Amino acid sequence: MSSETNPENQFSCFADRLRVLIGSSSVSAFARKVALSESLIRKYLKGSEPSLSRAAQIARRTEVELDWLAFGQGEPLRRSVAIDAGALQIAQKVKQLTNSKMERDLTEFEGLAVTVATYQYVLAHKSIDGYFDERAAYMFADQTLRKLSTGKA
Repeated sequence: MSSETNPENQFSCFADRLRVLIGSSSVSAFARKVALSESLIRKYLKGSEPSLSRAAQIARRTEVELDWLAFGQGEPLRRSVAIDAGALQIAQKVKQLTNSKMERDLTEFEGLAVTVATYQYVLAHKSIDGYFDERAAYMFADQTLRKLSTGKA
Protein backbone atom coordinates (compact mmCIF):
# COMPACT_ATOMS: atom_id res chain seq x y z
CA MET A 1 0.00 0.00 0.00
CA SER A 2 1.18 3.49 -0.70
CA SER A 3 1.69 5.93 2.13
CA GLU A 4 0.53 8.81 -0.06
CA THR A 5 -2.64 10.41 1.22
CA ASN A 6 -4.73 13.45 0.58
CA PRO A 7 -3.01 16.33 2.44
CA GLU A 8 -6.40 17.85 3.26
CA ASN A 9 -7.44 14.65 5.03
CA GLN A 10 -7.23 14.96 8.80
CA PHE A 11 -6.60 11.20 9.05
CA SER A 12 -3.39 11.20 7.04
CA CYS A 13 -2.12 7.71 7.83
CA PHE A 14 -3.59 4.24 8.12
CA ALA A 15 -3.07 4.21 11.91
CA ASP A 16 -5.15 7.40 12.28
CA ARG A 17 -8.00 5.93 10.25
CA LEU A 18 -7.78 2.68 12.19
CA ARG A 19 -8.09 4.65 15.47
CA VAL A 20 -11.28 6.21 14.10
CA LEU A 21 -12.71 2.75 13.43
CA ILE A 22 -11.72 1.43 16.85
CA GLY A 23 -13.33 4.44 18.52
CA SER A 24 -14.13 3.85 22.17
CA SER A 25 -14.02 0.06 21.95
CA SER A 26 -10.98 -1.87 23.09
CA VAL A 27 -8.27 -2.99 20.68
CA SER A 28 -9.08 -6.54 21.71
CA ALA A 29 -12.79 -6.18 20.86
CA PHE A 30 -11.94 -4.52 17.55
CA ALA A 31 -9.49 -7.30 16.68
CA ARG A 32 -12.22 -9.88 17.29
CA LYS A 33 -14.65 -7.88 15.16
CA VAL A 34 -12.28 -7.82 12.19
CA ALA A 35 -10.99 -11.39 12.80
CA LEU A 36 -7.34 -10.39 13.18
CA SER A 37 -5.00 -10.79 16.11
CA GLU A 38 -4.79 -8.05 18.71
CA SER A 39 -1.00 -7.93 18.25
CA LEU A 40 -1.45 -7.29 14.51
CA ILE A 41 -3.91 -4.45 15.17
CA ARG A 42 -1.45 -2.94 17.69
CA LYS A 43 1.31 -3.22 15.07
CA TYR A 44 -0.87 -1.26 12.62
CA LEU A 45 -1.61 1.35 15.30
CA LYS A 46 2.15 1.87 15.70
CA GLY A 47 2.49 2.70 12.01
CA SER A 48 2.91 -0.59 10.18
CA GLU A 49 0.96 -0.80 6.93
CA PRO A 50 -1.28 -3.83 6.31
CA SER A 51 -1.33 -5.80 3.09
CA LEU A 52 -4.13 -4.87 0.73
CA SER A 53 -5.97 -8.10 1.58
CA ARG A 54 -5.82 -7.33 5.33
CA ALA A 55 -6.97 -3.74 4.73
CA ALA A 56 -9.84 -5.11 2.62
CA GLN A 57 -10.78 -7.50 5.43
CA ILE A 58 -10.89 -4.65 7.95
CA ALA A 59 -12.89 -2.47 5.55
CA ARG A 60 -15.43 -5.23 4.89
CA ARG A 61 -15.95 -6.05 8.55
CA THR A 62 -16.26 -2.41 9.60
CA GLU A 63 -18.34 -1.44 6.56
CA VAL A 64 -16.11 1.38 5.38
CA GLU A 65 -14.76 2.12 1.93
CA LEU A 66 -11.42 0.47 1.23
CA ASP A 67 -10.10 3.58 -0.56
CA TRP A 68 -10.69 5.62 2.57
CA LEU A 69 -9.19 3.07 4.94
CA ALA A 70 -6.14 2.21 2.83
CA PHE A 71 -5.35 5.54 1.21
CA GLY A 72 -7.37 8.25 2.98
CA GLN A 73 -9.29 9.06 -0.20
CA GLY A 74 -13.02 9.47 -0.58
CA GLU A 75 -15.64 9.06 2.09
CA PRO A 76 -15.31 6.57 4.95
CA LEU A 77 -18.82 5.13 4.90
CA ARG A 78 -20.01 2.83 2.19
CA ARG A 79 -22.70 4.47 0.14
CA SER A 80 -25.00 1.47 0.09
CA VAL A 81 -24.93 -0.69 3.18
CA ALA A 82 -27.60 -3.37 3.19
CA ILE A 83 -29.99 -3.53 6.12
CA ASP A 84 -29.14 -6.38 8.48
CA ALA A 85 -32.52 -8.09 8.95
CA GLY A 86 -31.48 -9.82 12.18
CA ALA A 87 -30.29 -6.58 13.76
CA LEU A 88 -33.45 -4.78 12.65
CA GLN A 89 -35.68 -7.52 14.11
CA ILE A 90 -33.90 -7.26 17.45
CA ALA A 91 -34.15 -3.45 17.42
CA GLN A 92 -37.89 -3.65 16.74
CA LYS A 93 -38.38 -6.32 19.40
CA VAL A 94 -36.44 -4.25 21.93
CA LYS A 95 -38.56 -1.19 21.09
CA GLN A 96 -41.76 -3.20 21.62
CA LEU A 97 -40.50 -4.59 24.94
CA THR A 98 -39.44 -1.15 26.05
CA ASN A 99 -42.81 0.30 25.09
CA SER A 100 -44.72 -2.45 26.92
CA LYS A 101 -42.80 -1.82 30.15
CA MET A 102 -43.50 1.91 30.19
CA GLU A 103 -46.51 3.47 31.86
CA ARG A 104 -47.25 5.33 28.64
CA ASP A 105 -46.77 4.70 24.93
CA LEU A 106 -43.56 5.90 23.35
CA THR A 107 -43.97 8.99 21.20
CA GLU A 108 -43.29 8.52 17.50
CA PHE A 109 -39.92 10.25 17.95
CA GLU A 110 -38.97 8.11 20.97
CA GLY A 111 -39.93 4.92 19.14
CA LEU A 112 -37.91 5.87 16.10
CA ALA A 113 -34.93 7.03 18.18
CA VAL A 114 -34.89 3.80 20.21
CA THR A 115 -35.22 1.63 17.08
CA VAL A 116 -32.47 3.41 15.14
CA ALA A 117 -30.08 3.73 18.09
CA THR A 118 -30.62 0.10 19.10
CA TYR A 119 -30.14 -1.08 15.51
CA GLN A 120 -26.84 0.80 15.31
CA TYR A 121 -25.79 -0.55 18.71
CA VAL A 122 -26.63 -4.13 17.75
CA LEU A 123 -24.68 -3.85 14.48
CA ALA A 124 -21.67 -2.33 16.22
CA HIS A 125 -21.63 -5.10 18.83
CA LYS A 126 -22.43 -8.04 16.57
CA SER A 127 -20.04 -10.90 17.24
CA ILE A 128 -18.02 -12.48 14.46
CA ASP A 129 -20.26 -15.55 14.52
CA GLY A 130 -23.28 -13.29 13.88
CA TYR A 131 -24.65 -13.40 17.43
CA PHE A 132 -26.66 -10.41 18.65
CA ASP A 133 -26.86 -9.84 22.41
CA GLU A 134 -30.55 -9.00 22.95
CA ARG A 135 -30.13 -8.38 26.66
CA ALA A 136 -27.35 -5.83 26.09
CA ALA A 137 -29.48 -4.22 23.35
CA TYR A 138 -32.40 -3.89 25.75
CA MET A 139 -30.17 -2.29 28.41
CA PHE A 140 -28.82 0.11 25.77
CA ALA A 141 -32.36 1.04 24.69
CA ASP A 142 -33.32 1.67 28.30
CA GLN A 143 -30.36 4.03 28.72
CA THR A 144 -31.23 5.76 25.47
CA LEU A 145 -34.80 6.39 26.65
CA ARG A 146 -33.56 7.76 29.96
CA LYS A 147 -31.29 10.17 28.11
CA LEU A 148 -34.15 11.21 25.83
CA SER A 149 -36.45 11.85 28.78
CA THR A 150 -33.84 13.96 30.61
CA GLY A 151 -32.87 15.85 27.45
CA LYS A 152 -29.27 14.63 27.56
CA ALA A 153 -29.35 12.67 24.29
